[in-house]
Amino acid sequence: MAASSQITSMEVGKTSQDHLKVHKMKKKVLRKQVRAQHTLMRHEGIECVSHATQSLVVANAGLGNGMSRHQLFRIVEEYGLVETLLMPPNKPYSFVKYGTTEEAKKAFDALNGKEVTREDFGQNIVLYINFVEKVFWKNVVPTSLPPGLTVVEKVISPEEERRMLESIDWTEDEDTQNAQKTLKHRRVKHFGYEFCYNSNNVDKDKPLPGGFPGICNLFLEKCLKRGYIKHKPDQLTVNQYEPGQGIPPHIDTHSAFEDEIVSLSLGAEIVMDFKHPDGHTVAIMLPRRSLLVMAGESRYLWTHGYMITPRKYDVIQASELGQKVGTITADVGDLTLNRRETRTSFTFRKVRRSPCNCIYSSVCDSQKGQQRQGQPSFPLSEMEASKLEQEHVHRVYEEIAAHFSSTRHSPWPQIVEFLRSLPKGAIVADIGCGNGKYLGINKDLYMERRLATIRELARLLRPGGTALIYVWAMEQEYKKQKSKYLKEKNDSKGKEEEINTDTARGLLSDQMPDGSSQDSASSDQLLNDSKGKGCDAKPVADSRLPVHTNRTSFHSQDLLVPWHLKSDTKKKGESADILSFPAGSKESQELSPVFHRYYHVFCEGELEAACRSLDCVRVQKSYYDQGNWCVVLEKL
Repeated sequence: MAASSQITSMEVGKTSQDHLKVHKMKKKVLRKQVRAQHTLMRHEGIECVSHATQSLVVANAGLGNGMSRHQLFRIVEEYGLVETLLMPPNKPYSFVKYGTTEEAKKAFDALNGKEVTREDFGQNIVLYINFVEKVFWKNVVPTSLPPGLTVVEKVISPEEERRMLESIDWTEDEDTQNAQKTLKHRRVKHFGYEFCYNSNNVDKDKPLPGGFPGICNLFLEKCLKRGYIKHKPDQLTVNQYEPGQGIPPHIDTHSAFEDEIVSLSLGAEIVMDFKHPDGHTVAIMLPRRSLLVMAGESRYLWTHGYMITPRKYDVIQASELGQKVGTITADVGDLTLNRRETRTSFTFRKVRRSPCNCIYSSVCDSQKGQQRQGQPSFPLSEMEASKLEQEHVHRVYEEIAAHFSSTRHSPWPQIVEFLRSLPKGAIVADIGCGNGKYLGINKDLYMERRLATIRELARLLRPGGTALIYVWAMEQEYKKQKSKYLKEKNDSKGKEEEINTDTARGLLSDQMPDGSSQDSASSDQLLNDSKGKGCDAKPVADSRLPVHTNRTSFHSQDLLVPWHLKSDTKKKGESADILSFPAGSKESQELSPVFHRYYHVFCEGELEAACRSLDCVRVQKSYYDQGNWCVVLEKL
C-alpha cells in the first residue's frame, strides 16, 4: 500500500508539473501574440480583432525573417483553401485569407504557438497568429529601369559560360594578394589595367601584361557586332563573390572610365540595387549569363550594388522564379526568397584619357571644385537678379512643373493646423507654395492662386490678418536631428520628397510696404544679426553660384539645386530578349535633363529679423519644421 501510495504521489507531482509547463507556455504565446498585434498596428495601422474572420496575420513568418512563399503556403494550405497570401518585403509577418471563416479558425487553433523549421536556414521559429478584418494593400505600379541602363538575357551559352569561368586562374600572384588585402569575402583579378581600390582609380601609365583572356575578346567582339556596346573596353575586373556577400552601393569613378560600364553575371543570378540621389531605389534582377550595360544617367548618377547589409537571400518575384530580367516590383502577392549562390562578374570598362565633362557635375570628381561653363554668377544689380530669377526660377519650374507636382501631394501637419485655425470665410493666398497642395484643406476659406511678387505679401494682409512663411533652412541638422531632406530612405516609392520653394526669397532686398528696396547697409545688418546666432554659411569665394549636391548639407546660402527630370523613355518595338533604355550618354541626357533651380537658404534668425524690420507687421510665432525656418506674421 505504501509503495502504491508513493507511486500515485509521484504521478500527481508529474502531472502538476506538466500542467504548470503548459500554463507557462500558453502565457508566453499570449504575450507574444499581443506584441505582434501592437507591431502590426504600429507598422501598418492594421488592427487585430478578437472574433474569427477569414483573414489571419502570421507573425514570425515573413520575407524579412527568412520564410519563403513556398514553405509558408505549404504550411497554411493544410487547413483550407487559401485565397490570398500576402508577403510584404522586409517584414516579419504575412497575411493569409481563407475561403471561409471556419477554415481560418481551424488554422488559427493549429498554428498559433506552433514551432516550425525554416527550410532554407535549418532554424526553428514559433508562429503567432491573430485575426484581422480585410487587408488592403496599395496597387503596385511597375518601376522603370534607370535611364541609360540596358539588360540583355542569355547573352552567352552555358558552354561559353563554362569556358569564361575556366579562363580565370585564381592562383594568387602578387597583384591578387595586394587586392585581397583591401577586400573581404570575394576574390578579384584584373586585366588590361589594375584597379586601385584605395584611390578608386587606375594607373593609366602602367598597363598589365598579357591582355584579356581569348574567350573574353571573342565575347566582346560579339557584343560589338550585335550592338550591345559601342566601344571595345580595355580594362577588365573579375570578381567572385561568396554566397551572402556583395559590393556596397557606389558609382564608378567618373575620371577613371568612359561612359559605358559593362558587367556579365556568371554562375548565379543576383538582385542589384540602384539608387538615385533623391532616395528613389530600383531593385533589378540580373539572371545568370545576363549582360548589364550602364551608360548616361545610370552610370554617372545612380549608385549600384547588392550589399546594403550582407544577406544570404534576395527578395524576388515568385512567378518569375528569379530568372526573368527586370525590376523587382513590390507586389506583396507575388514575392518570395531566393538563396544566393557563388557569383562571378566580368566587368569591362574603357579607361578615360581626358577629364570627364558630364552634366552630373555634383557627383563628378573631374569637375569637383570647378564651375561649369555658363554657370550663372551671383547677381550684383537689379537687372542681373531679374535675369537670374527668370532663367533659374520661372523657366525651370515651367519645364519641370508636371514632374515637380507629382512629387508634392502630402500636406505638412503644422501648415494644416495653421489653415484650420483661420476663421470661417477667411481669404487665403497661396504664394510661391509649389503646386497648391494646400488648397482645399479648410473648405470654409476662399483661395486665390499665385501672386506676382513676394513684396505683395504684407500689402495683401488686412489689419489683423496673418501669414505663414516657410523658407528652406541652411541648418538641415537642428538640435542633433537630421531633416527629412538629409535622411536616407530605404524605399521612397509612393513617398514624397518635401523640398519647399523659397516663399520668402527677396525678403532682405525688396519686401517693403511701399515697394521700394532696402539699401545694402540695412540688408547687410539684418544678415549680420542672424549670423550672430550661429549660422555657419561660408562666404562666396567667387561670383559663380555653386551647384548643390542633393541630399547633403548646404555650404552656401545662394546656390543652384539640381532637379533631375524623369520621363518614360522606353522605346516601342524592342526585341523580346532586351529590356533597355538608350545607352548613349547624349541620348540619355536628353531623356533625363537636369535643371538648376536658384535658391537662397536662410540661416537661423534671418527670416525673423527680416520680418521684424517691417513696421506694418508683428511676428506672432517662429519655429523650425523639417529643414525649414517658419514665421507666422500678423499685420498691424
